[in-house]
Amino acid sequence: MPVEAGAVSLKLPVFEGPLDLLLHLIRISEINIYDIPIAEITRQYDEYLQLMSKLDLQVAGEYLLMAATLLHIKSKMLLPSPPAGTEPQEDPRAELVRQLVEYEKVKLAAEALRSMQEAREEIYFRPGDPLSAFEGESLLTVSLFDLITAFKRVLDAESAASAVEIDREEFSIVDKQAWILSLLRGGAAIVFQDLMRGLSCRAERVVAFLALLELMRLGRARAVQARATGEILLMACEARAGAEAPAGPGGRENQDV
Repeated sequence: MPVEAGAVSLKLPVFEGPLDLLLHLIRISEINIYDIPIAEITRQYDEYLQLMSKLDLQVAGEYLLMAATLLHIKSKMLLPSPPAGTEPQEDPRAELVRQLVEYEKVKLAAEALRSMQEAREEIYFRPGDPLSAFEGESLLTVSLFDLITAFKRVLDAESAASAVEIDREEFSIVDKQAWILSLLRGGAAIVFQDLMRGLSCRAERVVAFLALLELMRLGRARAVQARATGEILLMACEARAGAEAPAGPGGRENQDV
């Protein structure tokens, strides 16, 4: 069931930027950063922008600028090669590669510092909790694009299966926030993929996903991995002083889908 246009509009902060999205696509596709297949990476980038737009994540102008840049590079690479004997032209991808390499260095340094800080924090595991399987391991913070990728795979798997929806149901973001927090109560952790697969339909999954993003924005939940590309685990965060509470009845986040 598609989400009605304009039914949900969450003003989330920019978790990451277009360079993060490109690095994410390069990583999950195992692409050589120095030899980027522009046509393929442009197609994947456009798919993510379309999904983010459908989820009403309010794609910032910088994402659209990067999309235009990719299309410009793609068009330049389609031009015929200069005649033999003329001065060779710079690879149209060169400037983008330089930006990605420099940004990746800064990103890796920031992640290393964050990992050192998180390693100092004590983590307690409950028996039977999904986290207990990774006791003693350093947990990685999951990015917005990791979550979108995992969510996209759940939706793609649902589209591939034959399913018939009979009755229209309405779901609210606030209700799903309360539901997710109840699952995380007492320090329990849940597997993101299992959470999404257990829901009844696409509309419910979309609302639950938006509710999760809002909880992360409010600092009430976080997503971690024991290893890159592994299962995504959801955990509750300790309450922050002065943290924004979910909107009540009549609030924008309480609109139904």
